[in-house]
Amino acid sequence: MPNAEITNRLTEEEEQLKKLQDIVAATIKEEELVINNLLHPPSEVLTRGQLISDKVARFGGSWKFIISFLVIIIAWIVFNLLSPSKDDFDPFPFILLNLVLSCIAAIQAPIIMMSQNRQEEKDRKRAENDYLVNMKAELEIRSLQQKVDLLQQQQIKALYDMQLEQLEQLKFICDRLNAKGL
Repeated sequence: MPNAEITNRLTEEEEQLKKLQDIVAATIKEEELVINNLLHPPSEVLTRGQLISDKVARFGGSWKFIISFLVIIIAWIVFNLLSPSKDDFDPFPFILLNLVLSCIAAIQAPIIMMSQNRQEEKDRKRAENDYLVNMKAELEIRSLQQKVDLLQQQQIKALYDMQLEQLEQLKFICDRLNAKGL
């Protein structure tokens, strides 16, 4: 009879563990969707203007642009300084060069700012997504901790019940031995 109770208690513990494992497996399956969305975010649809602003910003912020622009400016200045006065198109104060540089800066700056604003929006969405993922992870950790605490409480109760049963059996055995006079 006592062996049957022990077997029943062990079976109950196995069932509880099985339930907890099922809960964890279901949670992992639910997380796969979130992980898949994070690894493969939806592609954004860009307008022609946004594509152009990204390309201008990418080129305008590169060493290729800086070096090529520096070469053009130096060539412009050298040509206008060394050419005979009838062939130069922008004499020494280089007013035309200043006008061209001002126009390029006036056009390039807002285009780069448009691209930066879009990138800032992407970064904000990414940070918001990271925050939500971190909050979800924290909630999952709390949930798992509660499950572990519940499991520990159940195991402690089961151990306590088993000890009570063992004490009763020991008392029963002692009473039988005393009755037989041993």
